[in-house]
Amino acid sequence: MPSPTFLSITPDCTAVLQPISDTESALRQRLTLTTGEEDELARITHPEQRVEWLACRVAVRQLVEAEGWTYAGLQKDEYGKPHLVGSAWHISISHTGGWAAAVLHRTRPVGIDIEPMRDKFTRVVPRILSAAEIHHAAGNAARLAVYWCAKESLYKLYGKRQLTFRQHLLIDPFADGAEQLTGHVRLPDHEEQLTIRCFRIGPGLLAVAF
Repeated sequence: MPSPTFLSITPDCTAVLQPISDTESALRQRLTLTTGEEDELARITHPEQRVEWLACRVAVRQLVEAEGWTYAGLQKDEYGKPHLVGSAWHISISHTGGWAAAVLHRTRPVGIDIEPMRDKFTRVVPRILSAAEIHHAAGNAARLAVYWCAKESLYKLYGKRQLTFRQHLLIDPFADGAEQLTGHVRLPDHEEQLTIRCFRIGPGLLAVAF
C-alpha cells in the first residue's frame, strides 16, 4: 500500500490519510480483529466496503503505533461511534472510494471526514445548510463542499443521533481557501464551539473537528 500522509493538527492531535491499493487479504494480515470486529465485518457484503472498513483500522493502527502504543482494536458505543480498545484516547475514521483516513486526539473528542469534489453538494443544500450558510455559499460548489465536509466532521465528533446538519451543526462564514473554520453544535441542552481544520488533499477535502 502507498505511504500514508500524516498531518499534525495540534501537539495532541494527528491525522493520517492513506490511499487504498491493498486487497482485503493483505489488509487483514496487518490486523488482529476483535470478536466484535469480526462480527461487524461479516455483516458487510460489498467487497469495496470491506476493503475500506479494514483500511480505516489499518490507518488507526498506524496512528496508535506512531505514538508508541500497541493497537488492540476498535469497539463501538451504542451510537455506533468507534473507540480504541483499552485506551482513553479519542479517534475518528472516514473513508471514500480509494481512500481511508483516521485521526487521534489524546485528550478530547475529535471527528474526521474526507470527501471528493462532486456535484451532490449542490443537490443537498436545503437539507444541510441554514439560511445564513446558504446565503454565504451563494451556490459556489467549493464552498458547499467545505460546508458538507466540515459538518460531517462535527457530526462524527459529537457522535450521537438525532442531529440535523441544518439546525444543530453550524459553520461560521469563512474565506475561500481558509484552513481553519469555527463550528458549533447547538442543541436545546448542549452548546459547544469547535475548531475545524480543512485540508485540500487526497480525494479533495479532509476536515478535522476538535
